[in-house]
Amino acid sequence: MAVPLDSDLMRTFLEVAETGSVTRAADVVGRTQSAVSMQVRRLEDILGQRLFERQARGVALTQDGKRLLPYARRVVQCLDEAAMALRHRPLNGPVRIGIPEEYCETILPAALARFGERHPDVDVFVRCDHSDAQIASLAANDLDLAIIFEKSRSSEGQLLAIDPTVWVTSLAHSQHLRRPLPIALYVNPDWCNDYATQSLEKAGIDYRIAFVCDPSAGLRVAVQEGLAVTFLTRSTIPSDCRELTAEDGFPPIDSALVVLRRNLAGTTPAVDALVRLLHDAFKPLTQSAA
Repeated sequence: MAVPLDSDLMRTFLEVAETGSVTRAADVVGRTQSAVSMQVRRLEDILGQRLFERQARGVALTQDGKRLLPYARRVVQCLDEAAMALRHRPLNGPVRIGIPEEYCETILPAALARFGERHPDVDVFVRCDHSDAQIASLAANDLDLAIIFEKSRSSEGQLLAIDPTVWVTSLAHSQHLRRPLPIALYVNPDWCNDYATQSLEKAGIDYRIAFVCDPSAGLRVAVQEGLAVTFLTRSTIPSDCRELTAEDGFPPIDSALVVLRRNLAGTTPAVDALVRLLHDAFKPLTQSAA
């Protein structure tokens, strides 16, 4: 008799397939990297087929893995729909989340609106602020969740995505050709400013500060209107702007880690539901970085 497929193995397989990385999948499913690798091997043993091939960066599906992928998606979707349909009580209560200003106009508004439609009895409070302020609010029990940027991976929180920070110029202007280079920075010095200016200094690019502001929306305006070039996370580059690459003589700045931290004081079903939705919302960034 054939060994039945375990839905947990299928869910793990799906996360590895969609992220292209055992490490990133482990962050999503809340297991260690070795545990995820063991689950993949267990599924391969049951099916008698190799599902992944190792590459220089992450893993890629084999032909048999590609054949399994649509089935895994259907299985996981059916399980999630069943759990939603059979929940005894609708979610309710407050959820307080801190989000970075960079994503206020892109990924998060649609995700939070979708959450509100699914769970109308949940009162969502959103605080848009910098990472340091979000971390302080978590510690003060003023937030349940916070999406922050980290320079390097820590033991706290769950990795949502890697969103590189790059230099950006307007398609309609040529400020990136000027020397000294006019740049736009945040008002308050922080690691973003430091990394940005250090990248120019290492590349030997002479620059001058031409524009300062606090929200990143101001940086986008500065570059769109041709006042300066600036640095943005790759996913937030406006459609009328483009990334400055090595071909333009500009180095990358860093690979910003987008991390979800939780309040250690406790959780609720509503908070857990929002965490799952946030992971889904950031999956496109994870896949594009793989």
